[in-house]
Amino acid sequence: MKDMSWESYRIFLEVARQGGLTGASQVSGLSPATVGRRVLQVEEAMGRPLFLRSQTGYRLTSEGQALFEQLQGMEAIARGVESWRQEGQGTSTVRLMAGTWVTWLVCENFSAICTERDPFRLDLSISERRATLTHREVDVGIRAVEPTEPSLISRHAGEVAYAAYRRKNSGEALAGRWLAVSQEDAVSAYLRWPHERAAGTIAVIVSRPRSLLDLVRAGAGQAVLPCFVGDLDPALERAGEEIRALRHHQWVVTNSEDRHRRDIRTVSDRLFRLLKSHADLFAGKRPSRT
Repeated sequence: MKDMSWESYRIFLEVARQGGLTGASQVSGLSPATVGRRVLQVEEAMGRPLFLRSQTGYRLTSEGQALFEQLQGMEAIARGVESWRQEGQGTSTVRLMAGTWVTWLVCENFSAICTERDPFRLDLSISERRATLTHREVDVGIRAVEPTEPSLISRHAGEVAYAAYRRKNSGEALAGRWLAVSQEDAVSAYLRWPHERAAGTIAVIVSRPRSLLDLVRAGAGQAVLPCFVGDLDPALERAGEEIRALRHHQWVVTNSEDRHRRDIRTVSDRLFRLLKSHADLFAGKRPSRT
């Protein structure tokens, strides 16, 4: 126990949050094999199994959940100390967590979120899983469901619509070729849709949602995408009407105790304005091409 490093505990936390080795590997920058070894080291040190392993991912045991909750508290304290240190040096970091496509929009409009004149650094985390802010894993997050945790505050940023997309003018030739992420990585409703509705016609499986857009552009098949992504791309067209069952709201979320931190409030306000300025596109109202 005395030789267990905090880094090993941090990897354990990421596996628990991401639900498997692949997601934790993407977040940590380590290989899945290395992440797996670190998890085994923690389990050996604790003398008990911490995860239930299956083809669909890693799920915490009751002992693993108990350790996870304790480590969250330690992590929050460590991050608070680091923020205090940075502020004393006149610098700070704002951690923003969003899904693949909101991150894509942020990158397309980065100067609307962060500029060279800002006194803070932006740490941008990409994940399809729900942003967790109660223990300050991140400072600003996007959620598809209004948070119920009393420690969080949120602002409604509109609705998000989805449709199937294919390369423009490809017609019905691609109707029987669906593109999808793997079932293990299909953590959102729109990612699960091809597996639930067109499993027998999936032609290509990828591990990251971002690859779906590239494959659709290449004419490899059709895929479900957010309308604000597909409708903005002149090389794509909708392969049918909006999939109404996938429509959902989105919220900009921060920790209530951080509402007075100037840098966090700045990023949160800018992100909210960016999302609201694209509200019609998010809601599936197609842009004019004139």
